[in-house]
Amino acid sequence: MSCSNRFRTIVEFGDCDPARKVFYPNYFKWFDTGTRHFFVAHGFPLWPSLRLSSGIDGAPLVDAAAKFFASLTYGDEIEIETSVLECGGKSFTMRHLIRRGDKIVVDGREVRVFVAADPEESGRIRAVDVPAEVRALCAAHSQ
Repeated sequence: MSCSNRFRTIVEFGDCDPARKVFYPNYFKWFDTGTRHFFVAHGFPLWPSLRLSSGIDGAPLVDAAAKFFASLTYGDEIEIETSVLECGGKSFTMRHLIRRGDKIVVDGREVRVFVAADPEESGRIRAVDVPAEVRALCAAHSQ
């Protein structure tokens, strides 16, 4: 059984390059937004609140990829579906499917790690174990 979250948006003029196609970094912006929406939809606080409750400063990217099957342009209505693919000791992988109507236009993946302040090196962060709540969510709903 898979567990996902979906959100919809409209491609804005500022998302596009001079050829009127979505400038590729914007797909990664939507992946990032999808990850945040996924965790909030499953009861996890936003990163600043998580820092206060657990010392975790967020979940930055360590790897990202995308396969593009079609282009998007200004005015397109799209849906971003985000799900957990796998969960490791300190990392987890998210999948992002961007659709225009029923057609998948982008299939993206992100590998992220949870981080906290490094107690040995001021101003630095270090990877920490995936929180038990996230591990439980991954175990119960991974694809």
